[in-house]
Amino acid sequence: MRTPAGIFMPKNYGTSYNKPAFNLEEQLDLLKSRGLDIPQPERALHYLKFIGYYRLSGYCLFYQEKPSHSFKHGTTFDAVLDLYIFDRQLRLLVMDAMERIEVAVRACITNTLSEKYGPHWYLNKDIFIGRYNHAELIRKIKFETGLSDSGGINSRKQETFLKHYFQKYHSPKLPPAWMVAEVMPLGVWSKIFRFLKLRDDQKKICKPFGIHYNIMESWLHCLTYLRNLCAHHSRLWNRRFSITPKVMKKYRQVLTPNSHFYAQAAMLHVFMHVIADGSKWQNRLATLFEKHDSIPLNALGFPESWRNNPFWKISD
Repeated sequence: MRTPAGIFMPKNYGTSYNKPAFNLEEQLDLLKSRGLDIPQPERALHYLKFIGYYRLSGYCLFYQEKPSHSFKHGTTFDAVLDLYIFDRQLRLLVMDAMERIEVAVRACITNTLSEKYGPHWYLNKDIFIGRYNHAELIRKIKFETGLSDSGGINSRKQETFLKHYFQKYHSPKLPPAWMVAEVMPLGVWSKIFRFLKLRDDQKKICKPFGIHYNIMESWLHCLTYLRNLCAHHSRLWNRRFSITPKVMKKYRQVLTPNSHFYAQAAMLHVFMHVIADGSKWQNRLATLFEKHDSIPLNALGFPESWRNNPFWKISD
């Protein structure tokens, strides 16, 4: 049979999973048996209870020998916990940038297309290339705005501005694009941009950001993936990204190689420098690294002298 990932698996592939579930004390004993220094067992049990052994184990790997899973001499529970906390704070910092970038991208798309094609431009399938699944776009918009295929309204799902539209207007049945923009996820906007028929439309959307339309298509795809990783609390530290940003010639130095977080952070910085330079997002990134100075940044793809690169504009 073929799995969702497209890998052929024979009928009797693999073995049955028969590992037992360990209670918290047994989890703690397992960590101790592998050489982890745990001077405050009760504190460690607290974090195992509210974070979970399996989640923390992903951060243990950096401190363990292969294939024995024995911890390197002197590794403490606090070192593992600090790595976990650092990664969580990194995701929060990324999401802060993502909120601004997502709002800016959908505003530029909506403004550009609404001015040219009218407030309900998304209903016009002719502005998209033929292979775009326009019907699926409309289905998603109906779902997110609380309108059923039969014309019924799910008022419990609706924001106040959507309720007002449906109560006051009967045509068009769906609200204008700037209302739709408030409820549709970034992945939808990424596809809308990708499948626009006219390059001129894409170029006009990209112009405020100073990004070529081919690069923008790639970067929006990457941003969607990055956002989803953060939304699902996935690890950013020491990750090799499977969806990578296309290298823009102007920023080749910071986007090559592009499979580590360093390239993702550079992409965020390019956007943030245009959208919200006053936030000095890159300075907050540097401050986070300083706060957790024992964590090796090369696992994120950052060179040692990254702060001195004029690209980042780090202020002292």
